[in-house]
Amino acid sequence: MLQNGYQVLLASDGAALQLLQKEFPKLPSVALPSYEITYPKTGFWLRWKLLRQIPRVRRAIRAEKKVIAQLVADGKIHGIVSDNRFGVRHNDVPSVFVTHQLRVLSGNTTIVSSRLHQKIISKFDVCWVPDVDGPINLSGKLGHITNHTLPVRYIGPLSRMKHRELPTTYDVLCLLSGPEPQRSLLEKRLRKVFESSQKNIALVQGIVSEQKTVETAGNITTYNYLNTTSLEEVINKSSMVVSRSGYTTIMDIAVMGKPAFFIPTPGQYEQKYLAKRLKELGMVPSCKQDNFTEKKLNKVALYKGLVGFEPSKDLSHLFGLFEGK
Repeated sequence: MLQNGYQVLLASDGAALQLLQKEFPKLPSVALPSYEITYPKTGFWLRWKLLRQIPRVRRAIRAEKKVIAQLVADGKIHGIVSDNRFGVRHNDVPSVFVTHQLRVLSGNTTIVSSRLHQKIISKFDVCWVPDVDGPINLSGKLGHITNHTLPVRYIGPLSRMKHRELPTTYDVLCLLSGPEPQRSLLEKRLRKVFESSQKNIALVQGIVSEQKTVETAGNITTYNYLNTTSLEEVINKSSMVVSRSGYTTIMDIAVMGKPAFFIPTPGQYEQKYLAKRLKELGMVPSCKQDNFTEKKLNKVALYKGLVGFEPSKDLSHLFGLFEGK
């Protein structure tokens, strides 16, 4: 949008807002109310804990609607692109919802969770799905449904990364992301697996803070977090990536053309589905968190990888929406 001459106002909360502010230090930003979603240590209780937090999320949605209404009333925004923020929309300005989850997996409540999400999507002018249409795609049944009237538009994979040919520095890059406590539990598991390895390991914790830190202990180099430029460089300098099977990570790896091994977050139906699907398609191997060993990385060479998914080089054709009202 910046490349196409639009003035951009950032809005988010917590670590996500911090990251955006660091990536775009010259852009103005506002803080939105936090959904404050917390997660259990075991995946078994995930669904029930999320259900208990629905009243708090609904309060946050009402609060963010008020923030948006005030911004519109003050003439500060004339269009909205909402990355899965349910209340970040307004009837008086073009509003876009960005998601790959037209279907929300939640076990035996998938029908209910999907319908609720589709109801939210229907209130927006258009839903941008960061994937390709057709049978060969990244999101599978999450981003591709039939018999619907949703204003869906497929815009291709999105990634802030670019592939470059750089000399290899790391044998394995462990890329951590997602909410606690599972982020820390995976880090603990990976350190235990690799601390006696002969491989050169990079571990990006995904912890956004005021200062970037780098620590090397034995064969493991740890970064607390990396901005886009630095992370792109580290990925390009790594032979393979070990990470969660979150959709953003999948898109980054597809765009970078990097061999990978996935460890889905316990209890997260979406990540488990994506990892299983890509494994069955012969693209990327995966396993449960507690079952991960260094030996399993030998399987990576037997899979074809996430190939053939090129990002859209020009998204300007999407922005006509913001000139229409």
